[in-house]
Amino acid sequence: MTEKMNIITAVNEALHDEMEADEKVIAYGEDVGEDGGVFRATEGLQEEFGEKRCFSSPLAESGIAGTAIGMSLYGFRPVVEMQFSGFSYLAFHQIKEHASRMRIRSRGDYNVPLTVRAPYGGGISALEHHQESPEAFYAHAQGLHVVIPSTPQDTYSLLRKSIQLDDPVVFLEPKKTYRAFKGEVDKNKEVNLEEARVAREGSDVTLIAWGAMVPVAEDAADEVDADVEIIDPRTIYPLDVETITESVEKTGRAVILHEAQKSGGWGAEISSRIQEEAILHMEAPVERVAAPDVPYPLYTLEDFYMPNKKRAVKGLERVLDF
Repeated sequence: MTEKMNIITAVNEALHDEMEADEKVIAYGEDVGEDGGVFRATEGLQEEFGEKRCFSSPLAESGIAGTAIGMSLYGFRPVVEMQFSGFSYLAFHQIKEHASRMRIRSRGDYNVPLTVRAPYGGGISALEHHQESPEAFYAHAQGLHVVIPSTPQDTYSLLRKSIQLDDPVVFLEPKKTYRAFKGEVDKNKEVNLEEARVAREGSDVTLIAWGAMVPVAEDAADEVDADVEIIDPRTIYPLDVETITESVEKTGRAVILHEAQKSGGWGAEISSRIQEEAILHMEAPVERVAAPDVPYPLYTLEDFYMPNKKRAVKGLERVLDF
């Protein structure tokens, strides 16, 4: 049986169902308790599971992550919310140097089953530090899974899998599409954390996108006179290189679409992997459509900064016309 829900509801349902299934799952963070989070992702959880399992924390991201690591080492499965991903940098040391390294540091004696949730990306006219796309930072920290859903189904299934994982996960939620659309969610559907999703099959060009850029990719694919295959990696790290390579070997062309800046963005890593694995199948250079190499602007300039359908179409046309 399936239910229609948007992404924010899928987050809430996944948290609820994991907390119901496992009493060791604890949800906390800034405004997470009685207020239900700034986007209401945890609404109703404190009322159902009590203040010891769902509560608000001080405004201290490093403290949120640090206490969660300690809880993990004692057998709990904390799910902590960084109210916006741009503020998660204050906890970067805890997440990268401690959570991600604990298994190798202890020679396998200790795990850190910690899930760090964070709304990420632009598109809601927010203030400075509220619009970051930090996936490349976290993907460079071996020992972390970096997961970015794009649909309600993937949000529900991937979040539950992340909480169940015995290793730390940074779960980035595209806040632009939190309530933008609804989709069918089958709560019994199994999703592999480390397997990309073929969002649309095609034969002429591969378009790789994640998070809020997947709907942009789908709109752009409808605008070009070509059969576009869309790949949604879902997990940025570890990256499912095989699915991407198989697609590019079939189409001979690749466009990568992401919100973060172009230089050092995760699209650069994907582009390099494509060149390494599929260069002899390529009919055109890999095209990257990304944000410019400037700080994220205030909301009056947001539309000029974020990649959109028009820019994605131009990227597709460039590789198709090469």
